[in-house]
Amino acid sequence: MRFKVPSAPPGKTPGRLDTIIADQAGITRSRAKRLIGQGRVFIDGRPPGKAGERPAEGAVVEVEIPEPETAPGLVAEPVALDVRYMDDYLAVVEKPAGMVVYPAAGHAKGTLLNALLHRTGGRRAGAGAPLRPGVVHRLDKDTTGLMVIALEDSAYYGLAAQFRSRSIKREYAALVWGVPRGEEGVISAKIGRSRADRKKMSTSARRGKEAVTSWRVAERFPAAAGFPAASLVMARLGTGRTHQIRVHFASAGHPVLGDRTYGGKTKLVIGGQVIPVPRQMLHARLLGFVHPATGETMEFESPLPPDMETVLEKLRQYPGKQAGR
Repeated sequence: MRFKVPSAPPGKTPGRLDTIIADQAGITRSRAKRLIGQGRVFIDGRPPGKAGERPAEGAVVEVEIPEPETAPGLVAEPVALDVRYMDDYLAVVEKPAGMVVYPAAGHAKGTLLNALLHRTGGRRAGAGAPLRPGVVHRLDKDTTGLMVIALEDSAYYGLAAQFRSRSIKREYAALVWGVPRGEEGVISAKIGRSRADRKKMSTSARRGKEAVTSWRVAERFPAAAGFPAASLVMARLGTGRTHQIRVHFASAGHPVLGDRTYGGKTKLVIGGQVIPVPRQMLHARLLGFVHPATGETMEFESPLPPDMETVLEKLRQYPGKQAGR
């Protein structure tokens, strides 16, 4: 769109650029700021210096407002999915690496929910957001392991209550860089959006939320000649913040191997041999909860996926390995 900066009231100077754009285009000021930052705004043919710039009256402002991306409706797809347990109320599934949990812009098809809807013959919960019915928790795209999905509304609310009360049992296996001090410990550091990159989470965010991760070392691989330090740890969530385990271990100096977002190494070189780390080495290995309909205590365990086992086996071939507990 294209418009001229309107005249300011007598005795007033023209307003901020982001405010003017928001008023003229009928969008929020934060979206106007994003458009400016993306280089989609020009004042008399030049890019503005900052969102707070005050353009002169009568200046011509050009704004490119892209069409919003929209996610398609949720449809059943015959996508392979390992369903560990399913009844009329819920399903426990194994999420593979590379699979997104539910449809969103950029991931229209092939999600876990598309696959599950096919397995249930279209049966799903009504509770939850339109494109993620029954979803009470999720795993990142490149994290593998166990998830529980509600298939009926009362089950959704019952499971959600357990997540809120933190009574759900969740343990993850993670291959991390370095060797943590001690055999076990607790990382307690608030997590919020990074001030430098809004796509990332950080323990130094201004408005972080409480986050607690307990851990124990299962295996350690101390540094030796030509041998990088690494450890296999088991981590339990006391809270469920976005990217919690990845952020907490990165903040402690032990990023998850293969985690491109938070600094994890994507390959290891040992004795001249390159060991590729194809994705973040994080796996949801244990999930426990009370069945919201029957009251039965349910617990599921999942073996490490082949790509994690491959990296571990190569680490175990070299001297210096020490078992944890």
